[in-house]
Amino acid sequence: MRKLTVLYVLLFATAFCCTKAVAQQPSNQSESVKAAEPPSHYFHLDFVVQELGADSKPVNSRSYSVTVGTAREDRSVSLRAGSRIPIPTGPSTSTGTPLSFQYMDVGINFDVHDVHEVNGKLAVNLVADVSSLATEARPNALNVPIVRNNRWQAPVLLPLNKSTVVFTSDALDTKGSMQVLITATPLQ
Repeated sequence: MRKLTVLYVLLFATAFCCTKAVAQQPSNQSESVKAAEPPSHYFHLDFVVQELGADSKPVNSRSYSVTVGTAREDRSVSLRAGSRIPIPTGPSTSTGTPLSFQYMDVGINFDVHDVHEVNGKLAVNLVADVSSLATEARPNALNVPIVRNNRWQAPVLLPLNKSTVVFTSDALDTKGSMQVLITATPLQ
């Protein structure tokens, strides 16, 4: 009987020590538990840059496409397309031909950052830079090109599978305007 009592006391003491250790563990355990990262998805982004006439109908349109993901390492993408335009600098020869040039990049630049899903939509931070040469007559004797430029930066929430106007701007030199549309399509 005495052995049985000693055994019960040892079992009780062991159970009490284990319970105390487990009770202290959650504070350490909560520090080591990390929030589960949502599953990664990929999206095809179609950008359309449209020049609109005075009647608000497209007169020129360009399309660009990229793929971006929602995983930490795939949440940013940049898109560049354009030309380098020579601009005469410095002295000219006796015939008027410039001796040196400086080059200016003209075209489109899209930077998409911090891509993530919010309630069935795609949230992105977007930087858009669209520049082009003016086609109208140049009002200067040097025939130096006139460059039109639109730069825009903002967070954007895109509905899936629907073309969305994310930027629009009136042209300063005509009655037309320019707009940027984006369509986000989930990839399987």
